[in-house]
Amino acid sequence: MAVVHGILQIDVTAAKHALEATDPPGSMTALVVSAVATTAARHPSVHAYRDWRGKVVTHSYVDVATMVEVQRPDGPVPMAHLIRDADVRDLADLSAELRAVKARPTESRSGHLLATTIPWASRVPGLMGVFYRVIAKSVRARQMSGTVSVTSIGMFGSGGGIGIAIPTIHTLNVLVGGISARPVVVAGSIEVRDIMDLTISVNHDLVDGAPAARFTADLQRLLESPDQLP
Repeated sequence: MAVVHGILQIDVTAAKHALEATDPPGSMTALVVSAVATTAARHPSVHAYRDWRGKVVTHSYVDVATMVEVQRPDGPVPMAHLIRDADVRDLADLSAELRAVKARPTESRSGHLLATTIPWASRVPGLMGVFYRVIAKSVRARQMSGTVSVTSIGMFGSGGGIGIAIPTIHTLNVLVGGISARPVVVAGSIEVRDIMDLTISVNHDLVDGAPAARFTADLQRLLESPDQLP
């Protein structure tokens, strides 16, 4: 897999204010999930994949695999959670689902696996590697694992930071490094704005530079103007 990465700094000042103005406050993770899903639906080639026959398969829906911080006896850990049809659901709905999963992790399929299957499967040498190689080309496995990955390294710390996501079966991976206040030039004047570090990773074997660039530009516009989201 030939993965290429794009690093962005996105002004999310307006987005943060919009999230804080709702009751209950909206989730920044939900905002990113919504923006990525909406943009991916408009650019289906960025989350296509090859099946067992080598045929390129595109999706008519966007299911987002993301991370939720959950509490375990040994401390907080990130847990994978799949959000179905994220491109057609509003921000309040996505935020409510993430809050519910964080409060009751075992109600998520991923939470159930985290508590049961994964602990013993990870102790079998080579089993997880075989698992990922199999699901990478399986239509059914794709339906279970999502079409796009969104994760964050900022959930366990504060401030900004740039990260590179580990390879996954997904053609498109979006990683949030963090958010911090920084001076930027706005209409010729210097202002302190909330800036999000975002890394977009795509499989260049499937996605050419031009489609990736168009996806990136549209994603940035949505994150900076969240009123355009569903």
